[in-house]
Amino acid sequence: MKLAIVGLPQAGKTTVFNALTGSHLAPVMSGGRVEIHKAVVNVPDARLLQLAGLYASKKIVHAQITFADVAGFGAGEASEGLPAALLNALSGMDGLLLVLRAFEDESVPHVKSSVDAARDLSSLLDEFLLNDLIAVERKIERLGEERQKAGRDVAAVERELALFQRLQAALSDGQALRDLDLSGDERESISGLGLLTQRPILVVLNLGEGQEAPAVEAGSLPVLSLQGKLEMELAQLPAADAAEFLAEYGLEESSARRVIRAAFELLATHTFYTLGEPEAHAWMLPLGASALEAAGTIHSDIARGFIRAEIVAADELLEFGGMAAAREKGRLRLEGREYVMQDGDIINVRFNV
Repeated sequence: MKLAIVGLPQAGKTTVFNALTGSHLAPVMSGGRVEIHKAVVNVPDARLLQLAGLYASKKIVHAQITFADVAGFGAGEASEGLPAALLNALSGMDGLLLVLRAFEDESVPHVKSSVDAARDLSSLLDEFLLNDLIAVERKIERLGEERQKAGRDVAAVERELALFQRLQAALSDGQALRDLDLSGDERESISGLGLLTQRPILVVLNLGEGQEAPAVEAGSLPVLSLQGKLEMELAQLPAADAAEFLAEYGLEESSARRVIRAAFELLATHTFYTLGEPEAHAWMLPLGASALEAAGTIHSDIARGFIRAEIVAADELLEFGGMAAAREKGRLRLEGREYVMQDGDIINVRFNV
């Protein structure tokens, strides 16, 4: 799972990246060059820690997210779509974390001369729409040319053309493609274009220390806030010092951890577990995925030899105090390969290869 951290210059993207990942990356002016810095972070999971404690697991493996700090993002001036190098950099990302500047700092001039997070969000979302509209219109032109040739099945070209004309109409009306009711096949057919409004977006307001979050209307997009500089300093402290700082302010966790969890939830993904004394492991799986797909996530051989899956909900296992008690109470179930996995399922696959 990969999320690109993007936003206008001087919005504090690198600061937020450091806050989320504990990195020490120095903010730099990219001079228009596209630069990417990546770091992998564990998804906070109290349930996993409880399960590991129950099994006295020697190793704990969290679900993980890769955050990418993408420098070189423009200031909304592009009328021909975003630069190809930038789109290339974003092509492998599953979603976007859009940083909006809300802090005031005279030593860091705003690219638009004043701080206005709501304005910047509107500007960036408009730029995403424009970029996608240009890409879709170019695709329609190519399909129109293709229809005149004898190479490809005409009916298939007509179906694809109808789809892209539908996308064009939606984008022209200011509608993001993520909000369109598209079939799985339709989403698959447009995935290679790297359309930005198709990506899930998490909006993060970068606040100054002690600042209240301004009101920002983001439609269906989730919005969170954090004091970027403070959170960065907190993330770079030793764990004991960070815990002491949070306790001093009566906080159970940092805002950065809440952003990481929200980023995880953004991508229509949930968690299942495999447990034992050697290892407690959290795995990521798309919503609606089957037990067979979960088995394949663990190992391809397990999926290949899949017979049955033993399933129990993590919350029930914790409530009953162990697998034996869950079995006694009839909460341990045998499921087939088509079973739809639920968030928090613990799975033990019976297989033969």
